[in-house]
Amino acid sequence: MILENINSPSQVKTLGEEELKILAHELREEIISVCSKNGGHIAPSLGVVELTLALLKSFDIENNDRIIWDVGHQSYSYKLLTGRKKSFSTLRQLGGISGFPSMQESKFDFFGAGHAGTSVSAALGMSLNNRDGRIIAVIGDASISNGMAFEGLNHAGALKKDIIVILNDNEMSISKNVGAISNYLNKIMSGNVYQGIRNDTEKLLKSIPLFGSQFAKIASKLEESIKNLVIPGILFEELGFTYIGPIDGHSFPHLLESLENIKNIRKPVLLHVVTQKGKGYDPSEKNPSLFHGISAFDKKTGLTLKKSGNETLGEIASNFLIKLARKDKRVIGVTAAMADGTGLTKFSKALPERFFDVGMAEEHAVTFAAGAAASGLRPFVFIYSTFIQRALDQIIHDICLQGLPVVLCLDRAGIAGEDGATHQGIFDVSFLGFIPNLVFMTPADEKELMRMLKSAVHYNKPVIIRYPKADIPYFDLPAEESIEIIEEGNFDSIHDYTENVIVSLGYPHTGIIKEILDEINHNIPFGKDRIGLINARFVSPVSKELVARLLNAKKIMTVEENVGFSGFGSKLLTLLLEEKSSLLPEYKMLSLGNNFIEHGPRKDLLEIAGFSSNEIKKSITQFFNIDIEKSKIGYSSVR
Repeated sequence: MILENINSPSQVKTLGEEELKILAHELREEIISVCSKNGGHIAPSLGVVELTLALLKSFDIENNDRIIWDVGHQSYSYKLLTGRKKSFSTLRQLGGISGFPSMQESKFDFFGAGHAGTSVSAALGMSLNNRDGRIIAVIGDASISNGMAFEGLNHAGALKKDIIVILNDNEMSISKNVGAISNYLNKIMSGNVYQGIRNDTEKLLKSIPLFGSQFAKIASKLEESIKNLVIPGILFEELGFTYIGPIDGHSFPHLLESLENIKNIRKPVLLHVVTQKGKGYDPSEKNPSLFHGISAFDKKTGLTLKKSGNETLGEIASNFLIKLARKDKRVIGVTAAMADGTGLTKFSKALPERFFDVGMAEEHAVTFAAGAAASGLRPFVFIYSTFIQRALDQIIHDICLQGLPVVLCLDRAGIAGEDGATHQGIFDVSFLGFIPNLVFMTPADEKELMRMLKSAVHYNKPVIIRYPKADIPYFDLPAEESIEIIEEGNFDSIHDYTENVIVSLGYPHTGIIKEILDEINHNIPFGKDRIGLINARFVSPVSKELVARLLNAKKIMTVEENVGFSGFGSKLLTLLLEEKSSLLPEYKMLSLGNNFIEHGPRKDLLEIAGFSSNEIKKSITQFFNIDIEKSKIGYSSVR
C-alpha cells in the first residue's frame, strides 16, 4: 500500500510512474469505498486522479505553487494526498471534512469552491501577489461554459500573467482530437525547442530593417492557419493563452512531460486534458450523470441505497409540469446543467423539443427564459436555490422590471444537506423577497406545489416557487383540471385562532406545526388562548388581509427555513409596524439564524437549527407559555 504511507503532498514527488499507477488505483478504491457509504461527487473525482497526481509531482504546493479547483467536487483525491487521509471517512458527514475545497479546512485549499467558473478569476487575482511560484487553475466538469470563466480568461490574457489553466475536458465535443498525432504535436509545441524557435524566429524577423514587423505578422498568420487545421484551441490563443492539447488526462507520460514543459512558459498557458468521468469504476463509467452526485450505494452493484417508493418535490414539480405543458403549448422547461438534480429529466424525455439545458450558466438561463417569455412563451426555469444567487441581476433587470411571465422553480431551498455551506439554499427569501412585480410562493405540501405551478401560468407575471430537498411517498398525480388556482396573496388559515398566532412558510414545518397544534389546542380548555396557525404561502405579495388579521394578536411567531433578520418574518414585522407603530404584539421569528450552515444530513442540520419536531414544539411551548407535560403528543419526524 502506497497511499497509507503518503502523509504530505511532497511525498508524491518521489514516486516513479509505476508507483503513481498503483497509487492512482488505491485512491480510486478509497474514494469508491467512502462514497458508497456517505454519497458524494464520485464521478468527477475519479476522472482526475492521474491529473491530481501529476500536478502534485510537477509542482510544489508546500512552498510557492498554488492549485485552485473549479467546482471543487473534483478534489477528493487531492484531499487524500494533502493531509486528510485519516479523516476522509468523514467526508460530507456532520463534523467531518467538506466535499469541497475549504480554506478553513486545510492550508492546501488555497481557494474554496462550490459553484462553477471561479478558478480562473481567483488564480489571476492571486498572481498579482505571487511569490515566484506558479498558480494553476483546474477547471472542468463543463465549468468552462460558465460566463465568469471566460471573463477570467479574457482578463488573464490581457494582463499576461503567467498563470496555468488546466481544462479538464470530460464531456465536451472539443475532445475528439485525442490520439498519437495530437500527443506528438503537443509534445513539440510545449517543448523547449519549439518555444525557443518560436521566440527566436519572432525576434529575428522583427530585427530585419523596414520589413521586419511585416514578416513577423505574416509568419504569425501562417502559424495561426496551421493551428486552425490541427488544434482546436485557437479561441484560447486569441484570448492571449498559449494553448497546448488535447492530451490524454489518464496518461502519466503525457501529463508529466507537458507539465514539465509548461513550467518554462512564462505567460498565460492553457493545457487541455481529456479525461473520462467516473474512470476506474464500471457503474460510474457507464452512468457518469448518476454518479456525478449520488447518495449511498452498493459498491459491488453500483445501485443506490435510497429508499424506494419516494420521489422528490422537484420530481413532482417536473412531472406535473408535463401535464401543464401538454395543455398549454407555450410552456417550456429550462435548467442550468441540473436536469437530474431538479427532477426535470422526465420532462426532457416527454417533451424534448420544449426542454433546454443551457449548461452551467444561470445568468444566461434566466435571461434566455426572459427572452422566451417576451416572445409569448411560458418558461419554467428549474435551478437550485444556491445557484440562483448568481442570477439576481437578471431576475431584477430582465424579468421583474419588464414584468415578464417567467417561473423560477427553486429546488434545494433551505437546508440542502451534505453538500454544505456552498449549497445551502438559505438566502433566497431574503434576496428575492423585496423585488417589485414578483409573486414569490412556497408550498406547505406536494398538492399545494402543484396548485402553485398551475397558478403561475394563470398569473401571467414573474413567479418564484421555492421548495426544499425532501422526499415524498410516491403517489399518482391528479389530473391537471382537478387542481385549483390559488388567488394571488391568499393565505390559508389552518387553526383559526387570532390572539396567539403562528405564521408558517413552507414545507415540512407547516405540517409539523399543524400536528403539534392539533394536540396542544385539544388539551387547552375552551375559552383559553388557543394557538392559531396560518400557512402564509406567499413571501410576495403579503396580503393586506393577513396584516389586518394580525394587528390585534397578543403573540405572533413566524417560522421559515431561511436566514433571520432579512427574511419573511422581518418583512411581516415591517408591514405590521407601518399599520400599528405602538402596542405591537410579542413577536418571535423562528429561522435558521445568521450563520453559514456546514455539511451534514438534512435531518441533523434541522435539529441543530431548531427545526426538528421536538425543537419546534419546544419553541412553541416556551413562547406561548404552554405546559409541555399537559401536551403529550405524537407527530411526524423531520422529513
